[in-house]
Amino acid sequence: QVQLVESGGGLVQAGGSLDLSCAATGSILRVNSMGWYRQAPGQQRERELVAHITRGAVENYQDSVKGRFTIARDNVLNIVYLHMNSLKPEDTAVYYCSMDVQPTDRETYGTYWGRGTQVTVFS
Repeated sequence: QVQLVESGGGLVQAGGSLDLSCAATGSILRVNSMGWYRQAPGQQRERELVAHITRGAVENYQDSVKGRFTIARDNVLNIVYLHMNSLKPEDTAVYYCSMDVQPTDRETYGTYWGRGTQVTVFS
């Protein structure tokens, strides 16, 4: 069974940096796109895309993080990274990784999610 396991996150002062990583485990044939999403505190807040990277390493970012966050991937180890610089209090959220994965026992891709990791930025 495919699982995504996140690591990193934590508590950081505004202006600081944090690194997140997410590894896909299980019987995997191929991973297509990878991404990071976040959900800020509050019942009505939706999960929003932070950054996305294709298998060919084409990157896409939410406007609010452009120039501060960098997404990268390892196609051999099936890991996606998010390096976050110049963090702001409004970056506080639970961050989730997501991957489009083709397991070895299926002919189609499925979208898988990690359980989330908390990032808290204080001023």
